[in-house]
Amino acid sequence: MFDESHTFTLTIAGEPIAGAADPLTVVNPATAQPLAEAPSADHSQLNAAVTAARDAFTTWRKRPWEERRDAVLAYAAVLEAEADSLARLLTAEQGKPLAAARGEVARAIDWTRSLADLEIPTRTAVDDDTHTARVRHVPIGVVAGIVPWNFPVTLAMWKIAPALLTGNTVVLKPSPFTPLTGLMLGELSRGVLPPGVLNVITGDDDLGPALTAHPGVDKIAFTGSTATGKAVMASAAADLKRVTLELGGNDAAVILPDADVEELAPALFWACFANTSQYCLATKRVYVHEDVHESFLRALVQYADSVVVGDGAEAGTQMGPLQNRKQYERVLEVIAESEAAGHTIAYRGTRHPDEGFFIGPVIVDQPPEDAWLVQEEPFGPIVPVLTYTDVDDVVERVNASRYGLGGSVWGTDVDRAVAVAERIESGVVWVNEIHRLSPQFPLAGHRESGIGRENGIEGLLEYCSTQVIAVSR
Repeated sequence: MFDESHTFTLTIAGEPIAGAADPLTVVNPATAQPLAEAPSADHSQLNAAVTAARDAFTTWRKRPWEERRDAVLAYAAVLEAEADSLARLLTAEQGKPLAAARGEVARAIDWTRSLADLEIPTRTAVDDDTHTARVRHVPIGVVAGIVPWNFPVTLAMWKIAPALLTGNTVVLKPSPFTPLTGLMLGELSRGVLPPGVLNVITGDDDLGPALTAHPGVDKIAFTGSTATGKAVMASAAADLKRVTLELGGNDAAVILPDADVEELAPALFWACFANTSQYCLATKRVYVHEDVHESFLRALVQYADSVVVGDGAEAGTQMGPLQNRKQYERVLEVIAESEAAGHTIAYRGTRHPDEGFFIGPVIVDQPPEDAWLVQEEPFGPIVPVLTYTDVDDVVERVNASRYGLGGSVWGTDVDRAVAVAERIESGVVWVNEIHRLSPQFPLAGHRESGIGRENGIEGLLEYCSTQVIAVSR
C-alpha cells in the first residue's frame, strides 16, 4: 500500500534504487511535523538515470505511435487502479483537501488518455513533377521533467505523457517538498513501461541544476517560478537544449459593470483562492467597475467567511494549508507589509487550526496600483480588489504586468466581454468562467510567464524536432 509508511525508492532503468545521498524529510503541512523520509539521489545516480533514459531512447523512438500510445494507456490504467492511494498521499504531503487531490489525480489520468487520442500528422509540403517534400516530426531525445510542489501529479503527467507519446524518454525530478507522489509515479511505471523510458529521481535543490546542465539531456520541461525558469534557460543555453517553461503569473479578473456580482462572487473567490492560491493561474488581481464595487466586495467577503480552512484529510475542509514553511512565512510577510502600508483589509480569515502552515483568505480593498501586492505574485491566499471607471484604463493596467499567463472577464453582455478579453495580453483568457483547461488546447504564457506550449497538438510538438524528407522524382 502506498502511504507515508511505504519505503519509497528511486526508479532508474525500471529498477527500485535506494538513494545514495542523505534522505529528504517530508513534512505534513497540516501539522508542520515530519511525515516520511524520501530517498535522495547523488550525482552518480543522476548520471545513471540519464544514461538509462538515453539507452532506452534508441529503441523507444523506433516504436510506432500506436505501440507507444498503448503503453501510455496501460500506465494510465495502473494509475487509475491506485488513484485513491495516490490522492491520499498527495493530501498528506501537499496539504490540499482530499476532494481536490482526488480531482487532481483523476484529471491527470484523463489528460493522459486524451493526449493519447491525439496524433501528430505528417504533411506533404511540396508534390510536383520534379520532387516531393514531406514534413514529419521526430522525437528530441532525453527530457528532464522538473515539477513543482503545487500540483505534483498533474504537472508530472503533463510532461511524462506528451514526452513518451512522441518517442522521447524522461528523467523526472519532483520537488523536494512533495517527492512522494512523484516517486509513486515511478514505482507504478515498473513493469508497464519499458526499463529506462521513465526514470524518477529525487533530491535537494542542488539536483535540479545538475540535471538541467547534464550533457545527456536534450530538452527541459520545467514548471515553477519565473526566477528559477530564467536560471533553467541560462543553463540550457550552454548547449542549446530545447526548453518548455511554464512560469509565474499575475492574472487579472475584470468585472464589467453589467456583471451579476452576487452570482459570480463564489466563482471569483475560488479563482483567487483555490489550492490556497498556490497556483500559477490563480487570479491575483480583481478589477471591478466602481458601480458594482461595493456590492461585489460585500458578496466576496460574505462567501469567504463561509469557507472551511483546515486539514485536507478531514471531511468538509475546503482550503488547506500553505505547502511549506518558507512559503507560509513569506505570505505572512506580505500580509504584514500590506497592513504596515495602511491598506484596507476587507477580510482576514482566522478560523483555522493553530498548528500547521495555515493562513485564511485575505482580501485587500483598493491598495495603490504600484503596491507590491498588485504588481507581483504572492503565491498565497491574499488578493487585492481594485476599482476602475474606464475600460481602456483597466485594460492598460492589466497589461502593464511583466507576466501574461491567464486572465478572465465577467459580464452579462458576452460580446462586450469577449471584446475586452481579446485586448488582454496573456496566453488564455476566460469569459464568464475560470480555469477550465483542456488537453485539446495549448497553455502558453506570454512575456515572463513562460516559453513554449503545453497541451494539445501544439504541446506534443514541443517534444519534437521538425524534419523534411525531400525526394527527387
